[in-house]
Amino acid sequence: MTTKIELDQKVKAKGWEIAEALRADFRKRGIYAVNLIGSPGAGKTSLLEALAPRLQGKAAVIEGDLQTDDDKRRIERCGLPAYEINTIGACHLDAKMVEKALSEFFVQDKQLLFIENVGNLVCPASCEIGEDIKIAVISVTEGDDKPAKYPVALRVSAAMVVSKIDLLPYVDCDVERMKRDALAANPEIKIFNICAKNGEGLDALLSWLDEMAAARV
Repeated sequence: MTTKIELDQKVKAKGWEIAEALRADFRKRGIYAVNLIGSPGAGKTSLLEALAPRLQGKAAVIEGDLQTDDDKRRIERCGLPAYEINTIGACHLDAKMVEKALSEFFVQDKQLLFIENVGNLVCPASCEIGEDIKIAVISVTEGDDKPAKYPVALRVSAAMVVSKIDLLPYVDCDVERMKRDALAANPEIKIFNICAKNGEGLDALLSWLDEMAAARV
């Protein structure tokens, strides 16, 4: 038992060191890094597709999936440079994976780097990958109980995106409950209602991201 605890601590410390080095490098290069976390199908990639027209020339994307480069190709079709990390079964990205990706993916001239994590509200919440902030994406189709069931994901996130709000007339979801539970987990969290289909909420989200990046010390 003691040996196992010591090993876990060393592995965690090493990952933390890499994440801190990445964060320092991003800051030196003027890149603001955003770690998007959320369940499979929450709308993370659709959110990036909707943001793409407003981010031309200033943003790049790292996609994390177990298999395929489908999401990378979706982002590239929208005009943003993208890089795919296949974890081959791992439930989240880690700092070493991101470090390797950045050795092959040029982001020097970008102001924003979005890292779309593997679909999961558990493991990505507890792993640092060099990001400045995490944003949790939770769709109305998942049910309004998700913030209460996964409070750690909200606790470590600077913002929650409530996605697919155009489907509210067709699903049983209490958005006000989602907001209450998110704020109970993290009183400082910012909440954005987003519709990727018609662009509702995107300008507010981008304005907030610009403010966060400008305020970084």
